[in-house]
Amino acid sequence: MKVFVRFSAVAALVVALAVSVLGVSSGAAKTTAHKASSFKLGVVTDIGGLNDHGFNHLAYEGLLEAKKQLHIGGEVIPTSSASDYVANLTTAAEHGDNLVVAVGFDFATPLQTVAAAFPNTKFAIIDYDASTIKNPKTKKPFKNIEGLEFLSQQSGYLVGYLAGLISKAKDYTTVSTVGGQKIPSVDSYIAGFQAGGKKADPKLKFLNAYSNDFAAQDKCLTIANNQISQGSKIVFQVAGGCGLGALKAAQQHGDYGIGVDADQGYLGKYILTSALKKVDVAVVQATKDDMHGKFFGGGNIINSVATGGAGYGKLDSVAKPYAHQLQKILNEIKTGKIKNIPSTVK
Repeated sequence: MKVFVRFSAVAALVVALAVSVLGVSSGAAKTTAHKASSFKLGVVTDIGGLNDHGFNHLAYEGLLEAKKQLHIGGEVIPTSSASDYVANLTTAAEHGDNLVVAVGFDFATPLQTVAAAFPNTKFAIIDYDASTIKNPKTKKPFKNIEGLEFLSQQSGYLVGYLAGLISKAKDYTTVSTVGGQKIPSVDSYIAGFQAGGKKADPKLKFLNAYSNDFAAQDKCLTIANNQISQGSKIVFQVAGGCGLGALKAAQQHGDYGIGVDADQGYLGKYILTSALKKVDVAVVQATKDDMHGKFFGGGNIINSVATGGAGYGKLDSVAKPYAHQLQKILNEIKTGKIKNIPSTVK
């Protein structure tokens, strides 16, 4: 897998020295630079829609920020049915969008069709390894698709560590996670959460289940209710719009919730914090790169704590006393003192 990682200027020398050791390529395919006045960015959402208070909404925020910062044109195309993925990607390409951002793993197969039909349009897919999307004819990765991936296990570890600290202090025995589907982008959050929780409280018990849905809140509500009946006092949702139902269950039972992707603290004081996946930041940076003639076709840009692409959100009153400890853990992840955080759920 070809990977491109962004680092701060301070770490640039370290990266240069480490490239040959780590096998990380820091280069990018050179393409034609674009003037802002002629550049158009397109965002195609998955079926979760713009009101998922997470993944899709963040991509839309990235579009708005890119338009504001870079003075470009742009459009968002919401998707209501999975059967519309190809049509919506095609629409964006036909509109002349220079970069089309496909929000989520469900777009991998549709992109095989559309990227082949529009070889001069560049596509970016969020949370998917672009090197695995192969052109059926050449059997090689598409040169006009790049992946925007995230080390979500880092964000999961941080909020899991917080959950462990709070559980230990309050004598809680059990916490839980509700995933949308058992896919890498979901499991990385959950695996990190469990690892962080165990580090803070080795005796903590973890419950986990999947709704197999990212939209239907009632499914996640039912799962969370079941987990709470088994003793869970903190529920971490990793299911997009569906996961809002899991958080609602926590609120109804007087328990705590942890949000995902975006900062979901606005839902109420029962939200301890949120595991952040800064899709908006990734969209803006990918747009800047493409405008300046850099596109990572067939490869991936990795967003992490070190790049500012992962982290945790606002802490509520219960979580605030642990702010110093949590910041210490974040710094240790950033510097590499804490590494090899698991990304798969056993």
